[in-house]
Amino acid sequence: MSTPSPINPRIVEALYREALLLSDDVRQTFALPYQAPQQAPHPIEGDLARVALSSEGLRTTTRMMHAIAWLLHHRSYFMGEISELQLRRNGRLSAVMRQSDARHLALLEPSVVALVETTRRFYDRLLRLEGSWKLTGDSPASAIQQLRERIERRLAG
Repeated sequence: MSTPSPINPRIVEALYREALLLSDDVRQTFALPYQAPQQAPHPIEGDLARVALSSEGLRTTTRMMHAIAWLLHHRSYFMGEISELQLRRNGRLSAVMRQSDARHLALLEPSVVALVETTRRFYDRLLRLEGSWKLTGDSPASAIQQLRERIERRLAG
């Protein structure tokens, strides 16, 4: 069995900076007006390419915003702004965000596809980190935290 991966402020900050740079690339790529390939034999193919670009742009932007929100939750935790319980309750990633439509990707320029794949790999890294995470420097839960957790378990079950 593997040991949990530590999440610490340095890792979160490095990932946060990477996410911001990647998000800026996403914004620049998908904010530009898209010109359908001139060699498209039929106007419908150009329309399909524009729909594919819009759809993947929305998916990719949403994926990165979820990644940034996850990282911001962790930053808030390390700054003492939220508790571990709040982090675990509200700071979760969705595995659905990493999906893209292969039919749409086939219609896009290779550079756009590469960017979409880069965001998927980044999000997958966060999912793996979250799946095996352990906060470093954990202190035992206070009596109040333990009581809150028991109450929440009773309310949930």
